[in-house]
Amino acid sequence: MKILDRQTKYYDIVGDNLEMLKINIEPQFKVFAEAGKMIYTRGNVVMESRMPEKEGTGLLGKVMGAGKRALAGESLLFTYYEGNGQAGFAGDFPGRILPIGLSNQTMLAQKDAFIAAIGEIDISIAMQKKIGGALFGGEGLIVEKITGDGVVFIHAGGDLVTFELDAGESMKIDTGSVVAWEDSVSYDVQMAGSVKSAIFGGEGIFLTTLTGPGTIVIQTMTLSKLRRQVGFSAGKSESGGIGSMAKTLGGAGAAMGAGGILGSLFGKDDD
Repeated sequence: MKILDRQTKYYDIVGDNLEMLKINIEPQFKVFAEAGKMIYTRGNVVMESRMPEKEGTGLLGKVMGAGKRALAGESLLFTYYEGNGQAGFAGDFPGRILPIGLSNQTMLAQKDAFIAAIGEIDISIAMQKKIGGALFGGEGLIVEKITGDGVVFIHAGGDLVTFELDAGESMKIDTGSVVAWEDSVSYDVQMAGSVKSAIFGGEGIFLTTLTGPGTIVIQTMTLSKLRRQVGFSAGKSESGGIGSMAKTLGGAGAAMGAGGILGSLFGKDDD
């Protein structure tokens, strides 16, 4: 799991607090996206909705996979893009888009984080391994399991910040602020210190604990915080409105090369 550049000859992430992802559609690479994320297409691009399961798993496997996604509140189908041209995608609320490279690897992400992918990427649903994480961790009982060889684009609120954890190294993070993590990272939920700190500290009763080794991505603005702030500001005058909430964005990524599809995408210098 590697954080990639925001701009290459295959894709470009543009915008400010409502970013848009532009992907060049070419016959040699599979491109698909979450239903409802497409903003535009240009050129000779054909769209087709299909069940989000690996090819060759059979009709029953595809139906079961789609059913699990429906129970989790996800869309039944993905939209696949073929031909020659370009397609644009965006998230549903203010935030950032992050490109992540997988080279036959697995990562986990919060629900609704996935936007689009290039390459042989499989998106499925995983259950939280520990009941504490499911009930109190902010990500819920079900998370997205993303596996394969290619580039994955995720979206979350505010800024997205990446950390590399060494083996045995831990971080305590506000519940709901964890966006994505490698499957090598251990995920747990623990009490936030003393009862007094939990009640009066403003951070809630529980904190998410992630233990390395591996890469993690956190967000600076959760959707629940955004909703709460919008509701709080609704009764104020326009001078004290929510315009200042848009000042949350910045970020960067680092390029990498790997084998397989990901290597063919980034093995040569961009034109």
